[in-house]
Formats: sequence, structure tokens, C-alpha cells
Amino acid sequence: MVSAKVSTSAVLGAVALSLLAVPAHAAPTKAGAGPRPAAALPAPDTAGMAAVLNSVVAKGAPGAMARIDDGATVHKTTRGVADRSTRRVITTGDRFRVGSVTKTFSAVVLLQLVDEGRLALDAPVNRYLPGLLPDDRITVRHVLGHRSGLYDYTNDMFAHSVPGFESVRNKVFTYRRLVNLALEKPLTNAPGAAYSYSNTNFVVAGMLIEKLTGHSVATEYENRVFKPLGLRDTFYVHPDAKIPGQHAKGYLSADEAGAQAVDATDQTVSWAQSAGAIISTARDLDTFYSALVRGDLMSAARLADMGRFTRVNATTSYGLGLRRRDLSCGISVYGHTGAVQGYYTYAFTSKDGRRSLTAMANTSNNSAVLNTLAQSLEAAFCGKQAAKSGRAGAPVEREDIAPSAPREQ
Repeated sequence: MVSAKVSTSAVLGAVALSLLAVPAHAAPTKAGAGPRPAAALPAPDTAGMAAVLNSVVAKGAPGAMARIDDGATVHKTTRGVADRSTRRVITTGDRFRVGSVTKTFSAVVLLQLVDEGRLALDAPVNRYLPGLLPDDRITVRHVLGHRSGLYDYTNDMFAHSVPGFESVRNKVFTYRRLVNLALEKPLTNAPGAAYSYSNTNFVVAGMLIEKLTGHSVATEYENRVFKPLGLRDTFYVHPDAKIPGQHAKGYLSADEAGAQAVDATDQTVSWAQSAGAIISTARDLDTFYSALVRGDLMSAARLADMGRFTRVNATTSYGLGLRRRDLSCGISVYGHTGAVQGYYTYAFTSKDGRRSLTAMANTSNNSAVLNTLAQSLEAAFCGKQAAKSGRAGAPVEREDIAPSAPREQ
């Protein structure tokens, strides 16, 4: 008799992943009609990726890079510079600020606490943080899925990107101060009634982490995610304003056409904290998302919770701190976008985690760059099929910073 030993975590991860491709309210599909496994993915279109990054630089980014981890093969593409002053070329090993990719890390920590019986997803946030929120119906699940109705304070903070940034780049906020800024405005919808992206939700997530563990979010990220996955270049240094080690400088595009971009590299990111202050590299983000969807970071039940998606637009759905993107070739990928002053990031993986992409441009407040960088997903996961799909232009990307603020660009 021949037998094979399979780890429990691997089995649970495989079971949970079957749910990642299914939106919370999706209509039934025919058997086998979901996204193809990574083994069937077409080869990455490296020439297409180079063209995407060329276009990103042409539209205003000093530099851009993409790293595709395809298991046995790693594809690296770079264009432009990491530093406008020294003209050092950008590399896929450069550290950078990942912005709202941080939200997935925060969600992972909270879902681990659910696994440990220290938190209930459908319990009111006010059970754990008494009196914090104005409505006892707002649950932890609502917060992690951007369905709480909490106003995004960054809409006001960064309605004008450069002066807004300069007013906070060296400030250190408490979590409660950020929540109070949001509570100056009424809820945008009844709790649970609608999706509305808000950085306030993941400030609340950070408060929950610190209240339930008695530790800083930095300690919990480190002990629960960074160290177990061997993420050697991933840090949470708040309120320190420096990026340690070799890094790409980030440039915030001016609000007025023709004005000089602002070097936004050094900042506390205290305006975001658990919503957007992690520093990482392309390698580490590829590792993180691959491990996440394989079930290495939480139980199958919690991974299934994370993957109950709400449709946002024609190509994007949101779970709990996790985005799903449906590409032109019929493949869906899982991860998050990131925007923080000076940096745009796309970090996504295939359904089974066998292929992961991280793409970054060292600029922000530039909608043309943001929309062009999104095409890196097509080159990485659809290959040359992307050019043949004939699908009309995808919906315009929205900033993770001040998603509802009016933009002149």
C-alpha cells in the first residue's frame, strides 16, 4: 500500500482557496467556470511588462519596477531611476513604502486573533473599544470590508495633495485623533449597507490589534507575519520618518501642472499607521501574498471569511483587507493596491499562490501613472492574451489616499 503524507494546513488552505474566487453575492457558475489555476496561466509577457513600465516613466514616474515570482523562475523588469539627484537606477531589491498594502497585513493579524478566540468578526467594534464609534451596529467584519460607513478623514486631509502632505509629513497622530477626525462627518451609509473605501476602518483595525494584544502593531506584525515568513526587508518603523537601507525615493507630483514634484520619501506616515505605513520590497510582498492564499497565515475558515467579496466595479471586488481583480483573460488575482505619497504599488497573486506580482512606481498624485501601472497585472497573469482580448478600457483606478477627494488631474 502506498500512502502520501499531506499537512493539515495544506489541506485546509486548499479547501479555503476554493472560496476565494466566489463573491459574497455572486450568481452560481457552471462547474469549472471559475478562474484557472496558476498551472494553466499563460507565460508572463515580459515584453509587454517592459512596455507598461516604459509608459509609466513616460507619464511622469522617475522609475518603475516589476517582479514576477513564477515558482522556479523570477522575472524582473525595471525602468528609470530610484533617485533623481544621484540618478541611481531603480532595482527590484529597493525598499519602498507600500501604502494600503498594509491593510492586508492588519487584516491577517485580526483574523489570527479570531482564530485564537480573542475576537469575533460579527461583534460590534464597541464591545472591544467601548464608546469609540457612534453606532453599535458597526462590526469588526464591517470595518475590515469597508462596509462600516465611517467617513474617510483623508478626503479632507489630502483634498489638495501637496499642502495636505506638507502639513502632516512630520506629525505624529494618535489613533483616536484620526478616528475623531472621521467622526466630524456623518456616516456615509448605514453599517453593512454598502462598500465605501475608508482609511478610517484600518485605523480602527490598528486600535483593535493593540487593545486585544497589549502590544504595538509593529510587534504584532513582526511576530505574526514578518518573522514567520522570513520577510527580511519588511518594516513598520512609525513614527520614524526614514526608510532603512537601500530604497527608492518617492516623489509626490505637484497639484499644479508643470510644478516640481516633492521628495516625499521621509515622512512619519502617522496619518495612516495600520492603514498604510509598512515598508517592504517586491520579493517580500510576493512571498507574503503567496503564503496568504496558500493558507499559511490563518485557518481555512478565516481565509474563507477574507475571501467573501463585495463587488466594487466591473473588475474589482473587496473582501476583508483583500482585493480581487478580474483580468481581461478571465483570470482573477488576489492582493491589494497601495498609494502613499511618492509611491504606487500593485501586489497580487494567483488563486493558488504559484505566481505573484509586485509592481511599483515611485510617484503618486498622478492618475495617468496609476492607471498605466495597473496594466502590469495583465502582462504578468494574462501574458500575450491580454493584447488579444479586445476588452474596452478598464475602469479608472481610484487612489487609496482620499478616494473621494476631487482631483484636478
